[in-house]
Amino acid sequence: MYDSSSSGLKIPTSPQEEDKGEGKVYGKVFAELESVDLPLGTTLRSVYDDQPNAHKRFMEKLDARIRNHDREIEKMCNFHHQGFVDAITELLKVRADAEKLMGQVSDTNRRLQDAGREVKAQTEEVIRCRIQQRNMATTVEKLQLCIPVLEMYSKLKEQLESKRYYSALKTMEQLENIYIPRVSQYRFCQIMAETLPKLREEIKEISMSDLKDFLESIRKHSDKIGETAMRQAQQHRTFNSAVQKQVTLSCAKPLYGLNSRTPLHHNGLITEAADEEEMDEEVLTAQDLVDFSPVYRCLHIYTVLGDRETFENYYRKQRKKQARLVLQPQSNMHETVEGYRKYFNQIVGFFVVEDHILHATQGLVTRAFTDELWNMALSKIIAVLRTHSSYCDDPDLVLELKNLIVIFADTLQGYGFPVNRLFDLLFEVRDQYNETLLKKWALVFRDIFEQDNYSPIPVENEEEYKAVVSRFPFHDAEIEKQQFPKKLPMSQSVPQIYAQVKEFIYASLKFSESLHRSSTEIDDMLRKSTNLLLTRTLSSCLQNLIKKPHIGLTELVQIIINTTHLEHACKYLEDFITNITNVSPETVHTTRLYGLSTFKDARHAAEGEIYTKLNQKIDEFIQLADYEWGMAESDGRASGYLMDLINFLRSTFQVFTHLPNNNNDHAAMSGKVAQTACMSACKHLATSLMQMLLDPELKQISMGAIQQFNLDVMQCELFASSEPVPGFQGDTLQLAFIDLRQLLDLFMVWDWSTYLADYGQPTSKYLRVNPSTALALLEKMKDTSKKNNIFSQFRKNDRDKQKLIETVVKQLRSLVNGMSQHS
Repeated sequence: MYDSSSSGLKIPTSPQEEDKGEGKVYGKVFAELESVDLPLGTTLRSVYDDQPNAHKRFMEKLDARIRNHDREIEKMCNFHHQGFVDAITELLKVRADAEKLMGQVSDTNRRLQDAGREVKAQTEEVIRCRIQQRNMATTVEKLQLCIPVLEMYSKLKEQLESKRYYSALKTMEQLENIYIPRVSQYRFCQIMAETLPKLREEIKEISMSDLKDFLESIRKHSDKIGETAMRQAQQHRTFNSAVQKQVTLSCAKPLYGLNSRTPLHHNGLITEAADEEEMDEEVLTAQDLVDFSPVYRCLHIYTVLGDRETFENYYRKQRKKQARLVLQPQSNMHETVEGYRKYFNQIVGFFVVEDHILHATQGLVTRAFTDELWNMALSKIIAVLRTHSSYCDDPDLVLELKNLIVIFADTLQGYGFPVNRLFDLLFEVRDQYNETLLKKWALVFRDIFEQDNYSPIPVENEEEYKAVVSRFPFHDAEIEKQQFPKKLPMSQSVPQIYAQVKEFIYASLKFSESLHRSSTEIDDMLRKSTNLLLTRTLSSCLQNLIKKPHIGLTELVQIIINTTHLEHACKYLEDFITNITNVSPETVHTTRLYGLSTFKDARHAAEGEIYTKLNQKIDEFIQLADYEWGMAESDGRASGYLMDLINFLRSTFQVFTHLPNNNNDHAAMSGKVAQTACMSACKHLATSLMQMLLDPELKQISMGAIQQFNLDVMQCELFASSEPVPGFQGDTLQLAFIDLRQLLDLFMVWDWSTYLADYGQPTSKYLRVNPSTALALLEKMKDTSKKNNIFSQFRKNDRDKQKLIETVVKQLRSLVNGMSQHS
């Protein structure tokens, strides 16, 4: 009946099978419908998807199924009905008892409620008390946890108020790590925990502020610290020097130790090892003058806070800045020694502090850092000292500067800083010191020369004589034999100059003290500086003295004598230096004194000046000449100016001849100078007279003027022949006027025929007469005007004379032309 492909149900083939099959099918469907768990959609769809009449049969089967279930229900009800009735009967019986029991229960409940109400109130009170007790126990427990935190926080506040920051940081650390974690749930602990970082920052700021105050304090106290350190170094040097002297002087008893206060004995005399007051004084250190606790405190604080590197960098940066400020000198530092002392004190104070920080802290500053600072400072110090010492022109100030540099170097060397460059700088300062000494002694020499009277030293008695020879090494057997009063050959300036040279050596020696140099080096420095004094300063002063206008011939002669004595005294100066330094002059490379050349040069300059001044004086007299070149006849006597000149020359050369000839050196020296001066004067006089005759501005000369001129030349020849200076051989001095003599003889005798005939012959009478000179003078004597006709006395022979002159002039011109062609 059904299509098996569409429904999935088995279709019966016969009515019995069909009914049987439908029963099974619908039974299954009903079972599915009665199951609440299975979905109904598929089941219903299987019913309605069958043939059209399947719904009807399903409904029929459904009604039959319902009827079947009703019968089963009825059977069940019939089966249990009697029991139900019995149960209802029993319930009715129990109803009365239940109501009675209900009344009893209600009464009991009422009475129980009344009785339990008081118990309930008491129980509630007990519960409340128990809760309070529990809360109190909890509170006590929590307070016992909180009280240590609060106590530690209170302790922290007290530490902050008392500025015990390092302890405060330790307290903070305990609070954070131990106490606060126990009660971290409370708000006050949270606030406290939030406050601690701020407190740390405050501590950092406060400690940094303290450090800045400390840096400012040490900047102000560096001067005092350095002064104390340098004073102690100077006292130590003085003490060591005293000990060294005692070791040198005393060979019998050994010295006691440095810490002994027992006086040192030498030859029965008691000498204190050091000044008692200084020994009793408490030795002050940097810690005594400056409180370093801010540095330590700040260092510990930053170390605890884990920010040590920041602190170290800040400290080093600030100290570098302070170092640059300390190394900057005042502009007028070179004017006083106090300026230099303050400068050195500040630098020493700076590095004493750094040395203390280096050794008192671990790593805040390192040796490399201090060495870097020192090298930077050393370069700056050397540059500053070079600049400012160059401005100084006072040798005493330069010497004090040297002493300060030595103490400065010794002080810092005691703290481990290398100072070799400072001692090298002292050699430059020594040169500057020598320059200032040379300038000072130049003024001293100048004053000595200005105050000298340039005359031999008179000595009235033995005491005066010993006073002179005690200052100057003068020994002359002849003078010693003379009776008092007597005169020493040199002037007063000689012993003064000698004494001042010794003073210069002493002054130069002062600079060499404490330079840690050998005796040989000191000896060499003394000799070199003395050589500079002699060859430059004294030589320059002598040269300037010789050139001064007011120095006359007498003074120049005395200067020559003085330089001779000073020259002889040079060997005594060398012995003087040797005695000071204990260095033998035979030592290799020993510098010799160059005073010999200095005084020889000065003597030669004085001699040249004598010749120059003589010639100048001669020129002054010549300028007074007032010849009447047109005079008819001579005056019959020499000109007044010439006689004055000759008298001057005689008196001048008498100075030479009356020089003290007590020893051969003086005699030889004075004789040589006198001869040279006399010869120079005669030659210059002859030349000046010749130039006067041949002056181009002089147009006419009369025979009378020639005769007058001849008289003057004759006086010159008489002066030359009178041996104004002894020592000339024969007529050597007269030969100075030979040119004038032959020229005047030629014109006076009018011997032209002989002159022209013998010209060029070695035996010529007028060998020294030059044709050009004769021509020039002859042309001045030609008859150029009737008024001044020099041959008026020969008028009867005027024509013959005129022809003769013209003939001579022609011949002279031919000779002159011939000479020019040959030349």
